[in-house]
Amino acid sequence: MDARFTAEQDEIRRTVREALAKRCGPEDVRAAVRTAAGHDPALWTTLAEQLGLPGLALPEAYGGVGCTITELALACEEVGRSLAPSPLLSTAVLAAPLLLTLGTDAQRAELLPRIASGELTATLAVPGTALATALALVGDNQGDWAGGGRAGGMQARRAGGTWRLYGEAAQVLDGHSAGLLIVAAHAGGFARSRTLLFLVREGGVRTRQTAIDETRSCARVQLRDVDAELLGGDEWVGTTEALAAVGDRAAAVLACEAVGAAGRALERTVEYVKQREQFGRAIGSFQAVKHRLADVYVRVQAARSAAYYAAWATGQGEEKAGGLALAQALEALRTAAAEGIQLHGGIGFTWEHEAHLYFKRAAGDEALFGPVHRLRAHAADMAGLFEQREVAV
Repeated sequence: MDARFTAEQDEIRRTVREALAKRCGPEDVRAAVRTAAGHDPALWTTLAEQLGLPGLALPEAYGGVGCTITELALACEEVGRSLAPSPLLSTAVLAAPLLLTLGTDAQRAELLPRIASGELTATLAVPGTALATALALVGDNQGDWAGGGRAGGMQARRAGGTWRLYGEAAQVLDGHSAGLLIVAAHAGGFARSRTLLFLVREGGVRTRQTAIDETRSCARVQLRDVDAELLGGDEWVGTTEALAAVGDRAAAVLACEAVGAAGRALERTVEYVKQREQFGRAIGSFQAVKHRLADVYVRVQAARSAAYYAAWATGQGEEKAGGLALAQALEALRTAAAEGIQLHGGIGFTWEHEAHLYFKRAAGDEALFGPVHRLRAHAADMAGLFEQREVAV
């Protein structure tokens, strides 16, 4: 195994970093999150049309670049460094792989080229706050998280040869602005209970929610007798398996994004402690400060190694590495951001400085995709780490 990045991968990282350095500074991020869309449409045009990020991991037959999830993860690491608000995660990491895996030829031919070009944004909507459960990140996703045939959740019913959806999804990434919703809903009642995925192109009530992390827009989506199209064209029986596979790949991408943010938070803190003086000397020269930053550096580098391995493994078709890497990356980001705020002093948690944004990203991602201890526990269960074995006496 050659662990070095290829020339193409290095070029992707360099190009994305340069583009974001020009268009996504701290003031740009603050301005973008205040817009109705929650992101800068001009920046999204740059990422999509000029850099091709939404189609990076899509086949060339659908207008994509034809790279693996590894290249997309490395690009997202650079996006994480700047905390750039964009629909890249919801569109390219969550929605597009489901369309590619489960969609009919007609659905793929219609939708994937539009996603690859950036013309169409999409997202995954699951009932309530069950995103991490649906993606099998914190446990088995074979349960009744989609509704279970009872009131609540998201229900799908046939009416006159078409499907109609009823229910609510409380945490939908970019749900207020996405042009296409992929909705997980329960169908069949108790007799033929199953979870299916549907395409919703219009209808319903979408309300942008106040979130811990303003750079990661979430919305509440309410559907009442909304027309929907079954993803796949027939009653696909592998929905939960497909969601779990997408969840593992998404976790690897999120881990790379988180280590990008953690690395940048550490860089900003190191820059600050070299400038801030106390008792006539830079505070970065104090041994206690050096030790604290050294500990953060070790955590970030360890998390980066885990994230890169998970990205490589998923690119090779291997699974079950993403969740553990995500747990380590989120913990590293939380530590780097918290230490950054501490060492920046009073300005570290104010709106005028971006240090608090990195801490909020860590908290927001853990609320959406974690928490860390459950990510680790599920990874241990999947690996059989604590299986009970009979001991001969």
